[in-house]
Amino acid sequence: MKTLKQGDTVPNFEVFDEQGNVVKLSDYKGKKLVVFFYPAANTPTCTVEACNLRDNYKVLADAGYEILGVSADTQRKQSNFKKKFNFQYPLIADVDKIMINTFGVWGPKKFMGRTFDGIHRITFVIDENGVVERVIDNVKAKVHTDQILE
Repeated sequence: MKTLKQGDTVPNFEVFDEQGNVVKLSDYKGKKLVVFFYPAANTPTCTVEACNLRDNYKVLADAGYEILGVSADTQRKQSNFKKKFNFQYPLIADVDKIMINTFGVWGPKKFMGRTFDGIHRITFVIDENGVVERVIDNVKAKVHTDQILE
């Protein structure tokens, strides 16, 4: 797993959000962007993390950040997740793992004694020029906004 790191330029990507809209990195040129990857919609820790960002959306927006949530879930699952929890930001339905592979967040994981491949919970803070400013790989779901703003 070769994860993007601080100082790397993010390659452009073109993916679909939960409504089927095309989302590209170039859409965010001149804006700061938080891209958070999570294993699966509607699971306990992913929900806590996404709701923390929802609850602090204004604080992040006031600090100049746009937000994208990304998992390999289908558009339908992402759409249901967004509606259920009233998220203000797009959720990327990356079923083809375009962003997941671009950012390098897919790889071996351990859970309850077994090893499998999956999405690592990692957040990327990207500057106005598309360069990775910070990588948060020890995401704490309940205080994720604090981690982004520190």
